[in-house]
Amino acid sequence: MNFTHDFTLVPEDELKLAEEKLSTEIVAMNNATLTAYESNYASINLSLDFKMRESVKSLALRMNDAEAIVVIGIGGSNLGTIAVHEAINGKFYNINHKPKVFFADTVDTDSMSSIISIITSYLQNGKRVILNVISKSGGTTETIANFEVLLAVLQKYRPDYKKDVVVTTDEDSAFWHVAKNEGFEVLGMPKKVGGRYSVFSAVGLFPLAILGVNIDELHKGAADMRNECLKSFDKNPAAISAASQYHHYTRGKNISDTFLFVSDFESIGKWYRQLMGESIGKEYDKSHQNRVLCGITPTVSVGSTDLHSMAQLYLGGPYDKFTTFVILKKDSGLIVPNMPVYDSLVPFIQNKSLPVLMNAIIAGVQTAFREQHRPYCTVILPNRSAATIGALLQWKMMEMIYLGALLGVDPFDQPNVEQYKIETKRIMKEQSSM
Repeated sequence: MNFTHDFTLVPEDELKLAEEKLSTEIVAMNNATLTAYESNYASINLSLDFKMRESVKSLALRMNDAEAIVVIGIGGSNLGTIAVHEAINGKFYNINHKPKVFFADTVDTDSMSSIISIITSYLQNGKRVILNVISKSGGTTETIANFEVLLAVLQKYRPDYKKDVVVTTDEDSAFWHVAKNEGFEVLGMPKKVGGRYSVFSAVGLFPLAILGVNIDELHKGAADMRNECLKSFDKNPAAISAASQYHHYTRGKNISDTFLFVSDFESIGKWYRQLMGESIGKEYDKSHQNRVLCGITPTVSVGSTDLHSMAQLYLGGPYDKFTTFVILKKDSGLIVPNMPVYDSLVPFIQNKSLPVLMNAIIAGVQTAFREQHRPYCTVILPNRSAATIGALLQWKMMEMIYLGALLGVDPFDQPNVEQYKIETKRIMKEQSSM
């Protein structure tokens, strides 16, 4: 994996200040490697948890005859899984592969009805459908509502339905005990690991293993990157990329756009959007005493699609954006056939491969960004293997922890998210009493 600052070089004096600010954080993260899951940095140790990984693989193997799996979760409970799955297996996986996968992450009736219709047809034909419901505490309204709806369908067609339900939750949570009492399969996750940092726990590993992702390689890529991101500042890719984001934020770049030049990587952008939004979008500083209203707004673009929807804004609009280009190194691929009659429409594309065209587009975009003084950095991935995707996600999670330290906010909590949850339950209670 190659990361370059390109047109985003941070002045040496600012790098020195960032290094001083992060020195304590780097030490704390290194100390956390000795305590497994006891600190807020617990997520950095997930990729080394061999016992957990083997438990997940064993359960997935017992369910490898499934026709479909429905992942029931929202936010951190499914965004990482979707990101890894699509990056490795592609968006069109369901057309030619099984088990099919469906993500129940909204209480939108139309969406849920479509999932129910599909799995009902499988169940009526004697096919096996796995429900993997994911919630740290079991108190997420949308998740439990969807679970009950889908569980009722499963119960209707499978007398032995209990062996087809997998509950992933905090060990010893209320949901953990309900699931155990119901006789469901249960996978635990460490309490100190927040949802947006949980992709390398059973939250992501179980459905990914069912879908054929090599989770050993996923963990290896993450573990190797973890070691790189624990090094001293000048050799630490996560600390340096965090310093770059911070530098541009202090200069008015309060929008961070992840521009992915691979369609199947779009969900990586959406995963990172949650990671950044929840980790550093904070009303109060780390002490919870001072109101700071801190945050960088994360956006997602896909190349070259969004060059025809957003490039005018990016190149001609306000100087409020910092862009990260994510590129997949590819030298060969589909070739444009030799049809000279079309030269009058678009010249110079006959007999050229699509990767060659994409590389020309990317080079053109970067040149335009430089000429317009739009700051950016570039991430070049060597391939789309499990190890590479694991390394990318681990890097960005550790980057976010370092960015939180630079901004002086807690990258692990999400107090304001709880506001809507509390209000939702209050409204539901009031409606029930009418």
